[in-house]
Amino acid sequence: MSRIAKKFQFLVEAKRKALVPFVTAGDPSLEATVPVMHALVRAGADVIELGVPFSDPMADGPSIQRSSERAIERGAGLRYVLGAVAEFRKDDAQTPVVLMGYLNPVEMRGAEAFAKAAADAGVDGVLLVDLPPEEAGPTRAAFNAAGLDLISLAAPTTAENRLARLASESQGYLYYVSFAGVTGGAQLDVADVQRRAGELRARATVPVLVGFGIRDAASAAALAPAADGVVVGSALVDALAGAISAEDAAARAAAFLAPLRAALDGVA
Repeated sequence: MSRIAKKFQFLVEAKRKALVPFVTAGDPSLEATVPVMHALVRAGADVIELGVPFSDPMADGPSIQRSSERAIERGAGLRYVLGAVAEFRKDDAQTPVVLMGYLNPVEMRGAEAFAKAAADAGVDGVLLVDLPPEEAGPTRAAFNAAGLDLISLAAPTTAENRLARLASESQGYLYYVSFAGVTGGAQLDVADVQRRAGELRARATVPVLVGFGIRDAASAAALAPAADGVVVGSALVDALAGAISAEDAAARAAAFLAPLRAALDGVA
């Protein structure tokens, strides 16, 4: 059983909602990534989504775009990202790590070589924002051969036939985008998200997480009842921006995430 599957099995048995923070590898500094990852786990993270810096992050809002630009300027390429995961694994063999990014770095290296390098580093899954499910077969096969889950995205605008496909083919967990837009937006209709996520959850063969628009404990607690957990990204990236050291970044990460963990633990 994969680390992702084990984690969600534990959460179901413990009757807890998943808390999945997103951070961009290499921001706020190259030295901060691994300490921040460990701090997030100590503060209650169940899975960590690690952003692979990319020059054209079209699905991301200004906060994550800027963090990606800063990381690239520091030299945070794919080799750095995988090195950070390998370093994290020296002290944490249980927490699932999912790379979130775009298809270009995979195509540049080749799906099989990318998958092997990621798996060797200790990655558990990959979410590729710009990989349509209709074209995902070869990439999924290469990832699965290396033991990686290919995480899928669904949105309010996803067509019914594609939604049915995602519900049946998804691996690890299914990431439901709470609104049609980019990360960090604030156009949340809580009732609509709850309804749509609940419907998707009833159909999916894997846990459903809600992301985009989760900014604090209140929004996390509001959206979590209809899903298996939440993903928080832009607000956390903003909280880390400007940290003056790796220790400062880790402290900021823990201080940001702990209230969300407490709020989710109060959700049935």
